[in-house]
Amino acid sequence: MESLTSILFMVVPMILILYFLMFRPEQTRRKKHQAMLEGLTKGDEIVTNGGLHGKILGVTNDKKIVLLSVGEINNQEVKVQISLSAVAFLKKGGELIGEAPRGPADTSTMG
Repeated sequence: MESLTSILFMVVPMILILYFLMFRPEQTRRKKHQAMLEGLTKGDEIVTNGGLHGKILGVTNDKKIVLLSVGEINNQEVKVQISLSAVAFLKKGGELIGEAPRGPADTSTMG
């Protein structure tokens, strides 16, 4: 019986640490991103998961499709329809709002 309680005293704190270090921060990030997606309106500048930068021209009524202006070619505006789930970041004044996820492959600090 003592071995069971000693195992519980080791496992329960490990599970709590795992929850607070891994799962909880991801939940808060996901909630912030969802709130950002719900607040998108015409005229907002965004960046997609694929790295496409553009200005929102419109959002469908069910908020599933975004019409994006990405530039001009031969004096004609280039428009792209993307899924709302493809939006990664909102831009304000040319700067990204929010922080890019950092991982072991992040090379932004390399000179």
